[in-house]
Amino acid sequence: MRSKLKRCIAALTAFAALASHGMTSAAAAEGAPYESYNYDRWGDAIPSQAGYMPERTLSGNDLGIGAFESPGDFFFDSDGLLYIADTGNDRVVAADVENDSVRHVYHSFIMPDGSETALKQPSGVYVSAEKGLIYIADTENARVLISDLDGNVQLEITKPDSEVFDQKRSFLPQRVVADKAGNVYVVLGNITTGAAMFAPDGGFLGFYGANRVEPTAKIVSEHFRGLFMSDEKKANRKRTVPSGITGFDIDGDFIFTCTSSSTQKTDTVKKLNAAGKNIFADRELYFGDYKPVYDATQNKMFAPSMVDIDVAEDGCINCLDFTTGRVFQYDEECELLFITGASAKQTGGFDHAAAVESYGDRLYVLDSSKDSITVFRETSFGRVVHEAVSLYNDGYYEEALGPWEEVLRRDGNYRRAYVGVASALLRKGDYKGSMKYAKLADAGDIYNKAFEGRRREFLKENFAVIAAAIAVGICGLAALGRYRKKHRKSENTDKKEAEQL
Repeated sequence: MRSKLKRCIAALTAFAALASHGMTSAAAAEGAPYESYNYDRWGDAIPSQAGYMPERTLSGNDLGIGAFESPGDFFFDSDGLLYIADTGNDRVVAADVENDSVRHVYHSFIMPDGSETALKQPSGVYVSAEKGLIYIADTENARVLISDLDGNVQLEITKPDSEVFDQKRSFLPQRVVADKAGNVYVVLGNITTGAAMFAPDGGFLGFYGANRVEPTAKIVSEHFRGLFMSDEKKANRKRTVPSGITGFDIDGDFIFTCTSSSTQKTDTVKKLNAAGKNIFADRELYFGDYKPVYDATQNKMFAPSMVDIDVAEDGCINCLDFTTGRVFQYDEECELLFITGASAKQTGGFDHAAAVESYGDRLYVLDSSKDSITVFRETSFGRVVHEAVSLYNDGYYEEALGPWEEVLRRDGNYRRAYVGVASALLRKGDYKGSMKYAKLADAGDIYNKAFEGRRREFLKENFAVIAAAIAVGICGLAALGRYRKKHRKSENTDKKEAEQL
């Protein structure tokens, strides 16, 4: 009862901190305009050490090219250059943000026929390391431009002339990525049937990775009602459509997508293989704050709304929540690591969070209202966590045990560390220890595996004793059977003798 009361008090305290940002913490003391927190095994928000801290903001003026105007997207290439889709200024900027210098400003491009073409409100940019090409979602020109680094257009993708693509709809590219084979994936602002997929030569291949419709009670009831409707009524009734993809990133053979719908929990974040199958589909995962956030100034509850996603070099997944201005970072197993950022005016807070990127030990968040990029540096605590996660992801489970234990020494409430220790001990064969830490983390899968291992271990260690006990039991049962048989025979004999008398 006392532990439950403590949990309730901690949850209420943390929730109050999230709503008002009024508590003083290590994060706040270092200048962050928000309280660092995480979630325990019961799903309660609790104070936690920060994995990242705001370092500085970067603007177009800092780069010497004039202020950005409603920038919509950015992307780091393999050499560490940051390509920024400066939407309002009709340009793409390639910058060395480490040295605050600009390498190239793309206002216009040279078409294959030698003519010049200009950008018009580009909202998405991607750079392929394999092809050495820039992919630009040139929104108001209703096209995707594919250019070399010198500004020579290699291919222009426009609205496909296909029966699969609704010709009544405009072609409004918002985001773009390309795989190693050169296939191009485009998020369209007015399409909810997935990303438009194009072959390397620009041929339209169809749609990829459509979200599912969340099976709410209303939708299920409407489905059954439709079974008894006439064809005319079916044609006239309002259709339920899934939420569209908002942002995506590519990592090896997988494409990660997110949706900004605040009303649909299905397919908030997906990991798609080449066939478009969601690897996360059969798992119970939740991204963003576990509970809706209350805004006292508007007297409203806000649910997570993921506008962009980034997969870091170490496999960590960064999800940007527009509602709260926070970056939720997860490991490859979708275990929550850190929560960074907030909706605030100070450095580290955002008015209109638009995109997130990672490079090295830093996180970058683009704000299309402040027209700036906020740089977050990794803390010493974050470094230890990421070291443990990297070892774990690479299969060095036992080697990750030391860093996980160091994490617990620094923050005894850090749930992911308990999961890490439980996994390491499971691999090490310490099933009893693994069960202990898995229970503390409420990690049912790990606990079940450790329990099975412990059971096999117990049977192996005590096989002779168990076998002897079984043998003794069998002999005892046999002796008891013989005794009962002999006793019944004796009783029958006595009964016959009595009857004869």
